[in-house]
Amino acid sequence: MQDLTITLIQTSLFWHDPDANLAMLDRKIDAIAEHTDLIVLPEMFTTGFSMNAEELAQDMNGKAVSWLVRTAEKKGTDILGSMIIKEQGKFYNRLIWAGSDGTTCHYDKKHLFRFAGEEKVFSPGSEKITVDLGGWKIRPFICYDLRFPLWTRNFNNRFDLAIFVANWPQKRAAHWNALLKARAIENQCYVAAVNIVGKDGNGLTYQGDSCLIDPMGNDMVEKSSRERIYHAVLSYDRLTDYRKTFPAWMDADIDLYCDHKD
Repeated sequence: MQDLTITLIQTSLFWHDPDANLAMLDRKIDAIAEHTDLIVLPEMFTTGFSMNAEELAQDMNGKAVSWLVRTAEKKGTDILGSMIIKEQGKFYNRLIWAGSDGTTCHYDKKHLFRFAGEEKVFSPGSEKITVDLGGWKIRPFICYDLRFPLWTRNFNNRFDLAIFVANWPQKRAAHWNALLKARAIENQCYVAAVNIVGKDGNGLTYQGDSCLIDPMGNDMVEKSSRERIYHAVLSYDRLTDYRKTFPAWMDADIDLYCDHKD
């Protein structure tokens, strides 16, 4: 199995301005000279984390989704991030995965952030997805999902990499950092997480701390509170060797969980 090269784009966002955000991301993505298999963008990368869905939502044929597909094909790499989508009269915080071959799949955020009233505006998703990229099994999640280990549990090594895209405020940064390590350790998988920096239109401050964590809970990149593009190579052999030498996954309490067949 080949190693996986992953790129995380930690950036500030223009509040409620999709055109400005897409232009900014175009510049950042065009500047990536290194080979990469996957580029990860933040949660609601076109708008910032907003409850103004009626004004900001696009559909799956809209400009932002088309941009994501076109950019993935042009760059020759898979790209993912979440945005506000309207479908059949409902709003979703939807993570869209655009493949370099022009295909797409999506995951709708399951756990809606009650503290911000997200559950009053958006509809929750009910299905997880697992994407195969070069033989790597990858499962994406969105922000608040991080707090719920049953939803993110990796039974029988169903995935090799968990991805979290977020707008996670600075005042709860300690939770972000602790939970990401926990998810890597308990699931014996790599974890990649992308957060934003700066202030949003609600006056909330974000300090980034985007990260890549190996299955043992070790940081693979140095965290930063500034705009930054991270690159890392994930070793499949290291992952499988660790699972063989320390097979804690074999003793998971599968019978206690209702979703173990996912």
